[in-house]
Amino acid sequence: MRTFLLVAMLAWSALSHAADLSRPLILVAKPELRDQVYGATILVVRPLGDGAHVGFIVNRPTQVSLGELFPGHDHSQKIVNPVYAGGPLAAEAVFALVQRPDTPGGMSVQILPGLYAAIDEDTVDRIAATQSDRARFVTGLVAWRAGELETEIQQGAWYVLEPDAALAMRSPEGLWEELVHRSLGAKLAI
Repeated sequence: MRTFLLVAMLAWSALSHAADLSRPLILVAKPELRDQVYGATILVVRPLGDGAHVGFIVNRPTQVSLGELFPGHDHSQKIVNPVYAGGPLAAEAVFALVQRPDTPGGMSVQILPGLYAAIDEDTVDRIAATQSDRARFVTGLVAWRAGELETEIQQGAWYVLEPDAALAMRSPEGLWEELVHRSLGAKLAI
């Protein structure tokens, strides 16, 4: 009976700390996730409905600038920050993640409160020309089919953090290590 109660208490504890996947969140890869694409990554994620999710890796700068990708665009030449590898799907597409209180218009979607992803070429171009100081340009994205993200979290691949646009847009230097340390500290405090 004592073993049953212990197992029941542990199961309840795990459920009480389960991530609410019906809202936006930040994922931090656990150190045990040793994957070439997802190891040591930070992702911003939003639900699409029916258990599916979409997101972007925000801490993988490439060695390529927007100007190198689009040599004919004058405004792209002025952006010195690198383009980020946002994920393996649609890797040929360039998206703009822009931190702002409201939509940048065009075909854009709110990823986190205060963080939007522009997905159409005209809106990405406009952001590059007028708001590049609040934007991060990424190639590709990450997507999960129904239940896939929930399974990955249950299997222990990710720390789940509250959505925070400013955190997601910080310089990636040392950020993953900081968030892992912070998550480990929070886990020990529970």
